[in-house]
Amino acid sequence: MRILVTGGAGFVGSHVVDLLVAGGHEVVVLDSLVAHGDAPPPWLHPDVELVRGDVRDPDAWRAAAGGLDAVCHQAARVGLGIDFGDARRYVDDNDSGTATGLWVLHDVGFRGRLVLASSMVVYGEGRYRCRQHGEVRPRPRTADDLAAGRFDPPCPACGDPVAWAPIDEDAPTDPRSVYAATKLHQEHLCAAFGREHGVAVTALRYHNVYGPRMPKDTPYAGVASIFRSAIERGEPPRVFEDGAQTRDFVHVFDVARANVAALTTEAPVVGPLNVASGVPRTVLDLARASCVGTGLAPIVVGGGRLGDIRHVVASPAQAAERLGFRAVEPFEVGGLRAG
Repeated sequence: MRILVTGGAGFVGSHVVDLLVAGGHEVVVLDSLVAHGDAPPPWLHPDVELVRGDVRDPDAWRAAAGGLDAVCHQAARVGLGIDFGDARRYVDDNDSGTATGLWVLHDVGFRGRLVLASSMVVYGEGRYRCRQHGEVRPRPRTADDLAAGRFDPPCPACGDPVAWAPIDEDAPTDPRSVYAATKLHQEHLCAAFGREHGVAVTALRYHNVYGPRMPKDTPYAGVASIFRSAIERGEPPRVFEDGAQTRDFVHVFDVARANVAALTTEAPVVGPLNVASGVPRTVLDLARASCVGTGLAPIVVGGGRLGDIRHVVASPAQAAERLGFRAVEPFEVGGLRAG
């Protein structure tokens, strides 16, 4: 197969590229290389066709789009960023970049399959159950909640504590940050393209990804990257709230395998799929594991960021059933601090 990987020089994309090349596929990488000092990073596989360009530029897409059997769209601005001043950059890179690519794919008559890198952030808060009212959707937390240490959202009906439960792909979406809104819009754009063109679209909702080639020293990164950067500076990782926020941390090797499965499995899978380990851990668990052997210890600083959510833990059942994907990589210090 001839497969285009956008963002193929990046954290997740480069691992997808490695597996595709190893599997004998012809790989085209579309990447601006801006995140790599305008030069290909040392890990970019030498056997790919590299098209240097921005996903917002239709000419870059046209240069990469010839004779494709599949597209793996990884390129995106990720993380919460700095503040709402980043809104235009997120919309430009994620929404406009995706729309531009789909426009070009429409124009060139693409009829292969499309795999989109989506995110668990489209859910907003995860699934919660109240003993009295059953499954509930808590309201967004406020700045006053965070300042007062009211980190766990209560039942919106009675105010009692609620317990989180694994969230599956049928849960309603409720993006609570600009980044989350753009990821959901990417899903909607790709789904519309798929319906109109008879193209199978798989949206892989990554949970918290960590492992080799994580970005460094940038607010546009996940919590594992942020902790790793602090430790490399000799600083203890700073943990917001009380550290009890619950997440699913999944290794980038597993994420890459999920992408390759979605691109190459005999029967394409249409719709969203969680890509996760299925093992819940807290953010403080992550910080402590990241510090092992360094002489450092995490500092719990309280407070928090309004765009953050309290608990979101995945059910990996649909990915296992429909795609045959299960995470296998261990949660270990080497992966957490990998460069």
